[in-house]
Amino acid sequence: MSEWSVAEPGKLTFDDPLTSLHVRIVNGTVNVMGTEDSTARLEVSGIEGPPLTVTHKNGTLTVAYDDLPWRGFLKWLDRKGWHRSADVTLAVPSGTRVEVGVVGAHAMVSGIEERTEVKGVTGDATLVGISGPLRATTVSGNVETQAVSGEQRLNSVSGDLTVVEGASSAVKADSVSGAIILDLDPTGGPTDARLTNVSGEIAVRLAHPADVEVEANTAGGAVSNAFEDLRVSGQWGTKRISGRLGGGTGRLRATTVSGSIALLRRPGDEEPWDAPPPGPAEEHTPDAPDAPENPEAPAADGPTDKKVL
Repeated sequence: MSEWSVAEPGKLTFDDPLTSLHVRIVNGTVNVMGTEDSTARLEVSGIEGPPLTVTHKNGTLTVAYDDLPWRGFLKWLDRKGWHRSADVTLAVPSGTRVEVGVVGAHAMVSGIEERTEVKGVTGDATLVGISGPLRATTVSGNVETQAVSGEQRLNSVSGDLTVVEGASSAVKADSVSGAIILDLDPTGGPTDARLTNVSGEIAVRLAHPADVEVEANTAGGAVSNAFEDLRVSGQWGTKRISGRLGGGTGRLRATTVSGSIALLRRPGDEEPWDAPPPGPAEEHTPDAPDAPENPEAPAADGPTDKKVL
């Protein structure tokens, strides 16, 4: 095992084989990039407070604070430890398994082909071009994925979950009060999207023509529907959008208790979607006399070598 204590800005290169990466920081930024190189590189461009400990052991590279473990990460609330910050950039082989945990920091992970897991307490995360399985869990930070083809599992308490150019066929997203916004155009197989919320809105844009069976329910929110082949039922209280688009080989299940639900249409030749900001959806029911039948754009609510750097 090799170990470094990083107390000031600097760079390290790791020539030994790398199979997994673990990063845990408080405040600052984390940027992890998958590359075609066989070596890994670390750059710390800024650091305040306690030093980071960097270890390379049995193919695992760890960049973290000693007092910030991965187990129980989302419950780490040691206020004294918040007086620290680090800006970290890592370039690793694209076949590396990645675990990133942030408290108050922004995390960006791109180009990884293996399993990726991100945990955040208050920090936001942007995840781009990941082809392996992806899991992201946040308390109050926002999570945005772009052009992710691997299976996605996203969870939040109050942070927003946004999927842009969603190429993965399987997406599971759960939130308590944050918005869930999906732009789906899967290339790896039929859609399998399962979305659950309590008070936050759900907005989904599907490629047109679509091939999916839809069942979307809200107990107290408004609904909007841009597809003629889908049926909107219920007028007071619970409302439902259901039906089949195309052959119905895919599945879309969406449920929210008091939030709104909007289903939007994405023409195949349209540019990638800029997700709308969360907001109340325009209510659309069959019996509302002034509501358009199919609004095109409804509002979406060994020995150790220890070195000091």
